[in-house]
Amino acid sequence: MLIAQITDLHIMKPGKLAYNRVDTMPMLEQAVAYLRRLDPQPDIVILTGDLVDEGSDEEYARLKTALAPLTQPLYVIPGNHDARATMLRAFGADGYLPADGGFLQYAVDKHPVRLVGLDTITPGQVGGAMDAERCQWLDRTLAEAPDAPTLVMMHHPPFALGIAHLDKFAMQGSAELGQLIRRHPQVQRIVCGHAHQTMAVQWCGTTVSVCPSTAHQFTADLRPGVPAEFSLEPPGFQLHHWLPETGLITHTIAIGDYPRFRTR
Repeated sequence: MLIAQITDLHIMKPGKLAYNRVDTMPMLEQAVAYLRRLDPQPDIVILTGDLVDEGSDEEYARLKTALAPLTQPLYVIPGNHDARATMLRAFGADGYLPADGGFLQYAVDKHPVRLVGLDTITPGQVGGAMDAERCQWLDRTLAEAPDAPTLVMMHHPPFALGIAHLDKFAMQGSAELGQLIRRHPQVQRIVCGHAHQTMAVQWCGTTVSVCPSTAHQFTADLRPGVPAEFSLEPPGFQLHHWLPETGLITHTIAIGDYPRFRTR
């Protein structure tokens, strides 16, 4: 099974640029075109939050237009720039998002790898949270399929990143989440967004990977106390390749046309 992950798309209203600098819409269109050229094609595409910038219906409509060329099933979770109600209006017809007005989290059992999508947002806040209610839901959901290889999707990374301006908005409840994950060894991978960078760490008995943005990246400046800075380095996405004999292998792909050559 091949899972494509894109994240932190930050689609905006027409004519608006992220930080008055970045036109995110054509960057997403380039990412979609790249995904369509892949051979083999991904089986599914997951989108791990900050799909739009202000949570408006107009932004989600533009997002859906950009994603329309993709023929794979799409699975979304919210990030801190998203809004639950408008996201549900945009993607609710696909049938996997709960429509009860609560957290947008769910499990999908029809693929070789089980997907569990988490809602880590706190409206109006940059940082995320896994409170008691959400942890209890996750514990119950994982317990339903203890033998199924599972990929957990969440927007906010649950570990300290070593980047000061991001770590000051660290996710609340990460210690409780970590204890929970240790009880469920079928969790092969936790995949995240939010950090606009490529990262990976061994955490609480599994691997957590962070996907780069399809738009602008955070500069990987590890000095304490430095302010946030973006980099217009190549955007990217990740491919998570499930091989039963190996597990999940993650490839980070830079989006763009780069020269290629063969050695023989």
